[in-house]
Amino acid sequence: MSLDYISDLESEAEEKFERIGEFELNTGRRHGISRLWFFIFRASTVFGIIVLAALLLNISNNAFGYVVVLNQVEPETLAVDGVPLEELPKEAMVEIFASNVSSGLYRRFDNEKPFAERSRQDVLNLVEDWVINPQVERTWSLYESLFMRQQISTEFENNFEHGELVFRSWVSSEFFTSPQSAEPEQAGVRTAILGSLWMITITILFAFPTGVAAAIYLEEYASDNFFNRIIQTNINNLAGVPSIIYGLLGLAIFVRLLEPFTSGAAFGQTIDAATANGRTILSAGLTLGLLILPLIIINAQEAIRAVPSTIRQASYGIGATRWQTVWNHVLPSAISGILTGTILAISRAVGETAPLVVIGASTFITIDPSGPFSKFTALPIQVYQWTVRPQAEFRNIAAAAIIVLLILLLSLNTSAVWLRNRFGRRL
Repeated sequence: MSLDYISDLESEAEEKFERIGEFELNTGRRHGISRLWFFIFRASTVFGIIVLAALLLNISNNAFGYVVVLNQVEPETLAVDGVPLEELPKEAMVEIFASNVSSGLYRRFDNEKPFAERSRQDVLNLVEDWVINPQVERTWSLYESLFMRQQISTEFENNFEHGELVFRSWVSSEFFTSPQSAEPEQAGVRTAILGSLWMITITILFAFPTGVAAAIYLEEYASDNFFNRIIQTNINNLAGVPSIIYGLLGLAIFVRLLEPFTSGAAFGQTIDAATANGRTILSAGLTLGLLILPLIIINAQEAIRAVPSTIRQASYGIGATRWQTVWNHVLPSAISGILTGTILAISRAVGETAPLVVIGASTFITIDPSGPFSKFTALPIQVYQWTVRPQAEFRNIAAAAIIVLLILLLSLNTSAVWLRNRFGRRL
């Protein structure tokens, strides 16, 4: 074996070892970078969970806790011949109510619904709210109530000769079923919940079919020309426009330009002077529909675009028309993605406040909406209105309203996910 041959073998071996070393070095570097990004992604997820938990804890901290309740009139003093208030007949309660409130207030409730037609429980509730009139004089957070119980008891005994120290949940059945009130102890979110449901219903009925139809046109029918590219660019830009701009657009179009229709005057359905200017649930629902329309269009386009082209080609191959292909094959395959995008868009609409302020949502209203031409309020507006009030009790009911808003949002999302899964299995 010649020396030259041995030298060549040694050179090749050295080159192989160098390549192996370089490969191992690059592999270790790539694995290190991979582990770094894995740590970053996990840390981001944990951080998001921590922030969400902190938000929920902060809300719960204000929605529950000990309160000191003082009655303007003690219930024992309203007993008649030794019979406590809770056991009195309705007629006796009506007399107690009439003798302890102003004549104007009595006439107001009698005009709303005659006392002769009211139930005994209804009259008892009026006596409790307006005669006994319990007032919250002091509140403590949930954290203080759990970990500072002894200090709270001492403060109550030293500073409140009369009254009652009770642990209160501001989220209660009465809070769900009571209308707005100037007194935080009596205020509820019934009117706001109904207003939000009315608006979201109108928003879905307007935005969902319009958005899906636009996505079908742009993906399945529109040709790639300058005009359609302008439309697509504008849709993409509109998805990032601040919501307040949509409020101004709704004010110009639905409240002012289309006032005869949105107020109900064109149909003879104007409820009162407060809705004759077009500031109605219909205007709010259509404005929110415009707000989420670009989002629905873009998400629906992505879902339709994700359907394999082989499905379309197979449909055309057996003689189906374009519409038959879209209706029977493309849409069933894309429905899951379309509904997912719609759920996200509706979630945004439920929590919007700025457009509703511009449209003219009421900050104080005790009348439940009866149709699309009614004046309205919504849960985000109610939360905003309560948080700017100076009394501490309004911050408590604002936290309770946020919990109600989250429950409503989760309920709507759960229903939409269930519908998506059901349609996905059937199609």
